[in-house]
Order: sequence, then C-alpha cells, then structure tokens
Amino acid sequence: MTENASLDTRTRLLNAAADLIAATPGEDFSLRAVCDAAGVKMPTLYHFFGSKQGLTEAVIEHGFDMYLSAKSASESSGDPIQDLRMGWDAHVAFGLENPGFYTLMYGKVRPGYSPEAQSRPSEILRSLTSRAEAEGRLVVDHEQAAAHILATNIGVTLRLIIQGRDDPELSAGVREGVLAAITGTAQTDDGERLGHSIIERAAANPDILGAAETALLIEWIGRLGEGEVRR
Repeated sequence: MTENASLDTRTRLLNAAADLIAATPGEDFSLRAVCDAAGVKMPTLYHFFGSKQGLTEAVIEHGFDMYLSAKSASESSGDPIQDLRMGWDAHVAFGLENPGFYTLMYGKVRPGYSPEAQSRPSEILRSLTSRAEAEGRLVVDHEQAAAHILATNIGVTLRLIIQGRDDPELSAGVREGVLAAITGTAQTDDGERLGHSIIERAAANPDILGAAETALLIEWIGRLGEGEVRR
C-alpha cells in the first residue's frame, strides 16, 4: 500500500466514524459499521488505530486538526474583540459542517477529563482575551472572559446541531450578549456604556472608518475613559 493510499484509507475510516457518531449522537458505534462504511476489513482498522479507544481519540484529534486548519486560513482583523466575534462564527460554522467530529470534540463529556487536543483552540481564545485585557477592553480578567465565550459558544453550537439547522439570529444574539458582558457594555453607567458601545461598533465594522482610523478611534476613546477615571 502506498503512503498516499494509506493516508486515504485512514481518513476514510476517520470520516466514517465521525458520520456514524453524528447519526447517533450520544450512542455507541460499531467498529464493524465503520469498516463497512469505509470499505475496509477489520484488521485494517486495527492496523491504523489499535483499538476502539484509539479510533475515538484519533477522530477527536483529526477534528481539531480540521478546525485549526480552518481557523488559520482566516485573517486577523487586528482587533481582538472583532477576532473573538469572527472566531465565534467560525466555531459555529465548523460544528454545523462537521457534526460528527464536533460532537466527539465537545459533546462527549467525561467528568474531570478534557481531550489534550482541546487545549490548542483554547490557547488561541485566551491569547485574544489577553490582548483585549491589555488594551483595557474587558471588565473581567482574560481567563474568565475566555471561559464565558467558550461555554456559550459550545452550547449554541451543540444546540444548532441538535436542531439540525443554522439559526444566525440565535447565534448572533448570544454572541453579542456574552461580548457585551465581558466588555462591560451591558452594565456600566451611561458615559462608559456609550464609550464601550462606540468602541465595539467600530471594532465590529472596521470598513466604515478604515482599519487605521478604527484603531486610532479605539485608542482615543480608551484614553478619554482613563482620564475620566483619574478625575
């Protein structure tokens, strides 16, 4: 078997397992059914994965590889809050496009256990909330902000997978709600709320003013806010 053929067979098995998991979420799956769907014999599956647990862990790892590949293909806006917004949408889109992988990645829960591969996208999320905190854009610490976003993002995505259809209004509504909570636009006084609202509107629509002008506006409003606090 050539290297390319070997990789193709392994990918077929991973995809077959993911599809079976998506078809019966929360239920066990048959290795025989995976082999039949991939068009291979059982010894081939054991050759690649060794056991059912090995296959399950490989499916999870492959799912995160796919997810991170999709994320790395998207460009940063240069603004951490807008990147959080874009990351949320990319997360939901991946889950809807790959429900079999996603339900294993985030839907199969064991108390006290988190797949090692899950730490990779979490680190990306924390790096964005850390940048936002450094810019004075958060009213909670960056670890708490990341936890709020991840918990709600996963919840919405699993809900949409259960529904079997996208719901852009639900996703956007929850997304903006959690961003408002961590940036303070939902709980500050009128002056602070106005400043935060302008910042987040500018960050969400950098094409209105232009990238450089948007960055300057955010910096200036931040300085004005600091001046109010000192007074």
